[in-house]
Amino acid sequence: MATNEIDRRKFLKLVGIGGGVVFASGLGLYPRFAKAAWDGTGPSGAARSTDFYFVQLSDTHFGFTDPLINPNSDQMLQLAVDATNALEDQPDFIMFTGDLTDIVDNDRERRRRLGAFKTVASRLRCPMVRFMPGEHDASLDEGAAYKEFFGDTFYTFDHKGIHFVVIDNVSDPSGSIGATQLAWLKATLAKFRKNDPIVVFTHRPLFALNPDWDWWTKDGQQAIDLLMPYANVTVFYGHIHQNLTFTTGHINHYSARSTMFALPVSNSVPVKKKIPWDAARPYAGLGFREIDANPRKATYKKKEFPL
Repeated sequence: MATNEIDRRKFLKLVGIGGGVVFASGLGLYPRFAKAAWDGTGPSGAARSTDFYFVQLSDTHFGFTDPLINPNSDQMLQLAVDATNALEDQPDFIMFTGDLTDIVDNDRERRRRLGAFKTVASRLRCPMVRFMPGEHDASLDEGAAYKEFFGDTFYTFDHKGIHFVVIDNVSDPSGSIGATQLAWLKATLAKFRKNDPIVVFTHRPLFALNPDWDWWTKDGQQAIDLLMPYANVTVFYGHIHQNLTFTTGHINHYSARSTMFALPVSNSVPVKKKIPWDAARPYAGLGFREIDANPRKATYKKKEFPL
């Protein structure tokens, strides 16, 4: 096997070394391993589309340093990049869902971290890599430094018949989406048909998972209300550093594990704290997830792979 080739089993093993890749098919389509096509039409009446998949990376926290939490913290992003690059068939795109860097008060250091993160991320083979901020990247300066390196904090794009919508619920230090962006979301959704497949990326959960732990979006319910009239909506988010499935009406919300450190289950401990490193179970709580979607039946299959 050539050095740039890797089968599925070897990919899982490699990620087990590096930790934290969330591996997902493109929503609205069958996974690439099924070698099937979507039997239907997409936005603007697009013809039958071939299957594809994307890779989601979340909560990389580049710059984080604490040997009691992760003694290999300086290697994690590069290892995730290496694991993704080793895929023989590259994903159609890669999405980083926030907290690219670890929070820091100093503006110069924040920019240095964002720049260093971007340099490592630029080593990805995939030609399409997209980003969004987390509160660690954007809350202290309302996204000013993030925008210098990565551009808009909220946006939309279409890919092979799927609408992807990126919502920024972190640049506002209050943890809100804000009236301006909600108006944009309403106008954006108005361009879609009610049965179009829509995937939403956020960093914080839109729903009130645990406000005391900052696991919510203050005006997230308004975004959910705007999405509810659409029949095929799925939300991917990060922030909570663990896998969780939550449903609001017919909308499924799926959280992603972190590539850096795990956090406890909501209200399982009195105070939210990072889970310490366990040498007997290295990378415990870090992992990835494979998601298969069947848009014709609006069913989804998830397979979790612990590290």
